[in-house]
Amino acid sequence: MPGAGGSARSLLLTVLGEFALPRGEPVWTGTFVSALGALGIEEKATRQALMRSSTEGLLKADRVGRRTRWLLTPQGEQLLQEGTERIYSFMRQRKRWDGRWLVLMVTVPVSQRRLRHRLRTRLRWAGMGSPAPGLWVVPDASRLDEVHSIIENLGIAHSTMSWVGPSAGICDTENVVSAAWQLDEIASAYDDFVEQFSGWLVEAREDAFVAQVNLVHAWRRFPALDPALPAELLDQDWPGPDAAALFHRCHRRWHRRAQAHWDQLCAGADERA
Repeated sequence: MPGAGGSARSLLLTVLGEFALPRGEPVWTGTFVSALGALGIEEKATRQALMRSSTEGLLKADRVGRRTRWLLTPQGEQLLQEGTERIYSFMRQRKRWDGRWLVLMVTVPVSQRRLRHRLRTRLRWAGMGSPAPGLWVVPDASRLDEVHSIIENLGIAHSTMSWVGPSAGICDTENVVSAAWQLDEIASAYDDFVEQFSGWLVEAREDAFVAQVNLVHAWRRFPALDPALPAELLDQDWPGPDAAALFHRCHRRWHRRAQAHWDQLCAGADERA
């Protein structure tokens, strides 16, 4: 059985979003230890991940005698809810391209490395690619409000210029796409995903739990990795839609048993109180 291959911290976030968030109830430390233990994470690493998430304001510890249970903070709930919506809506609906691009020209000094990193991370999450230094593009004008919010939030509107419109045809669109996004690497990641999960056999509830966490954990990186370009800008054999169909098919197949196993873990922790 393949492993999740993630850090304790990243797997904890997946478990929180998939199981704790929908229930809105506090979770005992022992439940997390058992859950992540099934994924190959040692108890010490699980406890460290819980403490780190608490320090970052995502979780709040509630002491009950000598035991601790954890509650999502409003900040944690918002972060996980936004991530969940993005993960499950990703590639659900593909619309025809109207031929328009959203283009940004952003100037951030090299000395402001942290700001540059935040800008790059958030623009890529919004589907934008950078074909040249300081230049960002996305073939989806409907992203304007999202991108505008990013620029305002980072406080760099004064050093940003933007345009929306069709290409003037001077440069081949294919060249713009290849310069802005590493599509070969994204396609390879989709192929690996399909290979990993298309033959995953699940029998017991714990098997379903492990498979489900692995599935969501692997899929959640694609909204940041893949800009979800219009079909008009992709090869006909682009593997994204097949990978998305597999994700939703496996999730439906494993969901009931995975959730039942989580409930069993929570009940077991309650019995040990």
